[in-house]
Amino acid sequence: MSLINKITVLLFCFLIVSKASAQEIKKVGKFKDWETIVVTDGAKKLCFAQSKPVLQSPKKNPREARLFISFRPADKIKDEVSITSGYQYNAQNSITAKSGKNKIKFDVKKENFAWIGDTGLERKMVNVMKKGSRIMITGYNQSGSQTIDHYSLMGFTKAYNTAKKSCA
Repeated sequence: MSLINKITVLLFCFLIVSKASAQEIKKVGKFKDWETIVVTDGAKKLCFAQSKPVLQSPKKNPREARLFISFRPADKIKDEVSITSGYQYNAQNSITAKSGKNKIKFDVKKENFAWIGDTGLERKMVNVMKKGSRIMITGYNQSGSQTIDHYSLMGFTKAYNTAKKSCA
């Protein structure tokens, strides 16, 4: 199973109610630094745009980090923003996204994933991402060490629109 499939399964495990073989994962398109993926499991559908960091700090310890914008029509969820930095987050420090003057906090953490709990802030972040060229995610691992992942936003709008349309 590829890394993309593993992350998809971890992030959206509640969608997996039947055998993994019944699940269909389809890469819909690659748009510069972003790609769109559609996961179908029976009647449920999950569509998301995702990207890997173009730069990570510290450099000496590469991690499997991803930034996602998801749509789950069966659950009436759209513009769900989530991240994984490739490690388990600690409870003491905040996880933040920063682009230009905009700074948004991820306030829901579970192991190595984090989400924005407010739908208004999720929409704000999507709009910031559509207008920006780069977004930086700052997180803290269990020992309290800071990491910063830089994501290019080249191709984001097209990947986002494709994911949204795929789950319309």
